[in-house]
Amino acid sequence: MALDRAPWRVGVVGYGRLGQSLVSHLLAQGPELGLELVFVWNRDQGRMAGTVPPSLQLQDLAALRERHPDVVVEVAHPKIIHDSGAHILRHANLLVGSPSALADQATEQRLQEASHRWGHAVFVARGALWGSEDITRLDKAGGLQSLRVTMATHPDGFRLEGPLAAAPRTGPRTVLYQGPVRGLCPWAPRNSNTMAAAALAAPSLGFDRVIGVLVADLSLPDMHVVDVELTGPPGPAGRSFVVHTRRENPAEPGAVTGSATVTAFWRSLLGCCQLPSKPGIHLC
Repeated sequence: MALDRAPWRVGVVGYGRLGQSLVSHLLAQGPELGLELVFVWNRDQGRMAGTVPPSLQLQDLAALRERHPDVVVEVAHPKIIHDSGAHILRHANLLVGSPSALADQATEQRLQEASHRWGHAVFVARGALWGSEDITRLDKAGGLQSLRVTMATHPDGFRLEGPLAAAPRTGPRTVLYQGPVRGLCPWAPRNSNTMAAAALAAPSLGFDRVIGVLVADLSLPDMHVVDVELTGPPGPAGRSFVVHTRRENPAEPGAVTGSATVTAFWRSLLGCCQLPSKPGIHLC
């Protein structure tokens, strides 16, 4: 469905698997959907050779203003949001593909301040989080009591840092982390985005009270499994409202991003382009 407004100019930051998919979609389908790709930036410029037209390759991210983007899509690494998120918001709306960056309170504050100062929105892709709208509705109604997100995959699918990188793995299934999402994101920045999205979907709980569980499972070489468990208010008989969803997402062995998540991200981009550009942080 084409946008019922002037074409939106889109910049893409990051050219890994997800970035490549977005660029391919934008080049093939963007014009008929009212989207125009205006630049692609990647830390390793050589990776774009032969697949991204030279006219679209941005050499210096600080020069993005020259391309006049309406929205810049980050699909690189949380460090981009930490270091350049506020700068991007000076010139365009921002679609965050690494919501784990927002577990850092200083980064979230900088984005909020820049968003309101320059009048641009921070959109956050829900990625592999199933049922985000329902979580938000229950949270807004004051009924969300607890929220727990478990992500399990083969150890080769993790990109861990710090103490988690050295955590011992015993047996076919090892719980690497269980605790507040805020404590997980710095050590698993590329494997905690679904949990970070859940924390943003439930602001009454947030990064400190949404629980994240990261599991290394040798039986899942080509699958990312995300379990979302939440509880709501008790009924007349004292039993609590409970929801448990399980998402089994096929993935290439060793891949950080599952196949269905790539499609979900494209839908998030289309969705955010339909939304008003209101300052603040919005899940889409």
